Amino acid sequence: MLRMDQVHVIRHKVLREGASIRQVARELGLSRNTVSKYLDQSAPVRHAYRRRKRPVWVRVQSRLEELVAEREPRTTAKQRLTGVRLYRALVEEGYQVGLTTIYQYLRERRRQRLEVYIPLVHRVGDEAQVDFFEVTVELDGQWHKAWKFLLRLMYSGREFIWLYQRCDTVAFLGGHVRAFAYLGGVPRRCIFDNLPAAVRRIVGVERKLTKRFEELVSRYLFEPCFARVGEGHDKGGVESRGKGIRLQHMTPVPRGESLTAIAQHLISDLERAFAERHNSEGRSLTELWNEEQPQLLLLPASSFEVSEPVTVEISSRALVRVEGAWYSTPSRWARLRATAFIGVEEIRLVCMGESVIHPRVGFGRRRVVYRHYLPELARKPQAVRQIAPELLAELGEPWGSLWQLLAAAHGQLEAARVLAKLLGTLEEHGEERLRPVLEAALAHHHPGVLDVSSPPASPESITVPDGLANIVIEAAKAADYDHLLLTNGEAHE
Repeated sequence: MLRMDQVHVIRHKVLREGASIRQVARELGLSRNTVSKYLDQSAPVRHAYRRRKRPVWVRVQSRLEELVAEREPRTTAKQRLTGVRLYRALVEEGYQVGLTTIYQYLRERRRQRLEVYIPLVHRVGDEAQVDFFEVTVELDGQWHKAWKFLLRLMYSGREFIWLYQRCDTVAFLGGHVRAFAYLGGVPRRCIFDNLPAAVRRIVGVERKLTKRFEELVSRYLFEPCFARVGEGHDKGGVESRGKGIRLQHMTPVPRGESLTAIAQHLISDLERAFAERHNSEGRSLTELWNEEQPQLLLLPASSFEVSEPVTVEISSRALVRVEGAWYSTPSRWARLRATAFIGVEEIRLVCMGESVIHPRVGFGRRRVVYRHYLPELARKPQAVRQIAPELLAELGEPWGSLWQLLAAAHGQLEAARVLAKLLGTLEEHGEERLRPVLEAALAHHHPGVLDVSSPPASPESITVPDGLANIVIEAAKAADYDHLLLTNGEAHE
């Protein structure tokens, strides 16, 4: 077959320059029939490709396909059939075949098994895709793993992200509540992976939803749709965008005081970028969002309660175990049952009409508030001495300074005994009435002025008879004399 430039030369010489067919054929080394043919057609004639015979392939094809069918069930993604292994097996059986023939068969087999993707059309207000992505953030100078929740509207490209410590049911539900509130509406369909937070069991093509996810769907009335098992590219829009956000907006590793602060900064960054983006047709994404937002479903009157209630047993140490972590409760709750409301960032414990809130901690960790044990600590000075640093950190000042004064004057053992009595008074009368006594002791640098049996009442509440108004009663304690001895000893030195 001639090239296009050769066809052009033939036609130009004969039709424009007036050369004869015989002359052109002689000059170009072609047959006169070829020259005549291209006078009638202006482009090279392409003949259909004729596949040559492959006698070797005919002999080995059936056996090669049998080997693949026999051995493929006993392979993994990393221990798969290779061309060299199949070639060696055929040679051992006496077949004469080239390695290239095996490779051609494997390439064609792979091509036939590859999926063909369908170009989809995304309708206004119809579809959102949802996923979690693992990311790295910097908190307090250290890198931590976090999870990025991403919900993306497929028509306008409007998106919402939030960062969570865990990729669990509470974070999954909380992400939807935040996303719908941010968008001001709900898409008609949301597409997910078959993640455990949403899917309890798969029966054929039907998904059995978890109870909490069913409650979320019922509250916002969207249609949950799921990708095929192991086929995450069924929601390729959110997959690609999640990776893009990680590279474009989270590199280098973002830092902040908390995950909330980092997430809020990322949202602001994404909003600025969104205002500048256009789709493949040149339309502004802001224009598309203005079309889509009014078409979203209305939000319900009240948002979904993300916290998940769980019944827990309170131990003899007034501790409860929630998701593998331990949390303290008031000591009077010991050996009772309580309800734990598991939130995204906190645990709320409810018992006897009261509630206690703890920040949520990780598996195996312990969160103890020693204020919960004041009645017991009032009776156990040794326990006070053992947990004094943690307890004083909770109580704050002036308790820390008071402990140092007591320990310097009497030693830690006696200081723990005095502090235990003060804790009993704190539990009985409250901190407002006890604080003046503590401040007075610190002002005099004199622990002996503490009267832990009954805090001083306010002056207006004390009534003194007229006959006793001028009588002064002096009282003292052994601790006062100890203080005087120490003071005199310092003076003599």
